[in-house]
Amino acid sequence: MAIPQFKQLRPAYGFDEVAIVPGDVTVNPDQTNIDFKIGKITFSIPILAAAMDAVTDVKMAILMSQLGGLALLHLEGIQTRYDNPEEIYAEIAQASDSQVTALLQKIYSAPIKENLIGERIQAVKKAKATCAASVTPANTKRFAPLTAEAKADILFVQSTVTTARHVSKSYRGLVFAELCQSIPMPVVVGNCVSYSACLELMRTGVSGVLVGVGPGAACTTREVLGVGVPQITATMDCAAAREQYKKESGRYVPIITDGGFTKGSDVCKAVVAGADAVMIGSLFAKAKEAPGHGYHWGMSHPHPALPRGTRIKVGTSSSLEQILFGPTSVTDGRENLAGALRTAMGVCGVTTIPEMQKVEMVIAPSIVTEGKIWQLSALKGS
Repeated sequence: MAIPQFKQLRPAYGFDEVAIVPGDVTVNPDQTNIDFKIGKITFSIPILAAAMDAVTDVKMAILMSQLGGLALLHLEGIQTRYDNPEEIYAEIAQASDSQVTALLQKIYSAPIKENLIGERIQAVKKAKATCAASVTPANTKRFAPLTAEAKADILFVQSTVTTARHVSKSYRGLVFAELCQSIPMPVVVGNCVSYSACLELMRTGVSGVLVGVGPGAACTTREVLGVGVPQITATMDCAAAREQYKKESGRYVPIITDGGFTKGSDVCKAVVAGADAVMIGSLFAKAKEAPGHGYHWGMSHPHPALPRGTRIKVGTSSSLEQILFGPTSVTDGRENLAGALRTAMGVCGVTTIPEMQKVEMVIAPSIVTEGKIWQLSALKGS
């Protein structure tokens, strides 16, 4: 007898479960254009460094801007709680695995100093770099005016899951439509993973949406809460929302796939899935210029009651410039991310990101089953 279904599951795919189909024509990689825009600001590479304390400080934000990308300052992190954040980074790096979560909870319980918000932003602007600042929805009303006063260029509003409608017994919550009208800069919000949530966020007037819940190397949201959608499926669903919103409004709102990137092929696959840009954490935490001393931890790790992250040792591999542009001596795709994207576009016969978004992609066996087991074993042993 047929058993009635309570609910139906659909397949969802991550980076390692798909492959890009090459084109019938090839193009020289140096003829590709990988520009990316947020509002009226154009970046020469579609790559952002995450608003995570182990990834982005003032120096990293300046350098990332000079290299053509964008790094986000975490306005609720170490940079705005401590006058001398370098001392705090050293303390975190020296802590044992059994002590580090409690230490982070203590460190992040220190109050945010509002004067440091302006000082950090102005330090980036003084270097003539593009400054992006990240806040959580709970603190946006308080910090957005300070961010605007300090002349930041873009405001990111981020939490594990962000929606256009929030039900609460407390005071009137954050209304994105009002926020976009109240500050003189583009507002990017996230994170989401579904078509409907992304579409509703775009309808509020935001200038970009971050896609991804729980895929990051230092994030344990999927283990703790069981919430999230693999990045290829999440990106495709949100890209469909972007196209629908463009049809109904005439306005194009970029989506940024955020989290889960381990190599250049992941960046290429995210773009083919529909991303306009990508946001990366752990790969940049490995950079010589990163402030985390070879460690990386999630933004939800210091939660006082339900930590959803872990400190991971990523090591220090190479410079930020090498990670973005090479030259590289490693063969696993961890460096020259921009070069990987340009080369993939070349073999697919396309010259722009919008064209790359239309390239065919197929469901594929995990790379482990396609003869790469020796490569992966060698990596684990190294």
